[in-house]
Amino acid sequence: MEAIIVSFRRGRRTQSTNQMIVKVEGTDTKEKAAALITKTVTWVTPGKKKTEIKGVIKAVHGNKGLVRACFERGMPGQSLGQKIKLE
Repeated sequence: MEAIIVSFRRGRRTQSTNQMIVKVEGTDTKEKAAALITKTVTWVTPGKKKTEIKGVIKAVHGNKGLVRACFERGMPGQSLGQKIKLE
């Protein structure tokens, strides 16, 4: 299954770099998104090294099927709009 990173989790003046808002294909309600909690996600860096940054879906974000994923370390800005794997 695939998903797209939409944004950092943020407040008015702060930004959590290891928590991302993610849109999963095929989920458009809060109930469908709640079924994805505790699944793992993986983002592969572009370039030669192809390192992976792994994370876990922790919570639902809003009523339209978005979820919050917590990654093991901070995500770079180039990850916004990129596809990630959902396992």
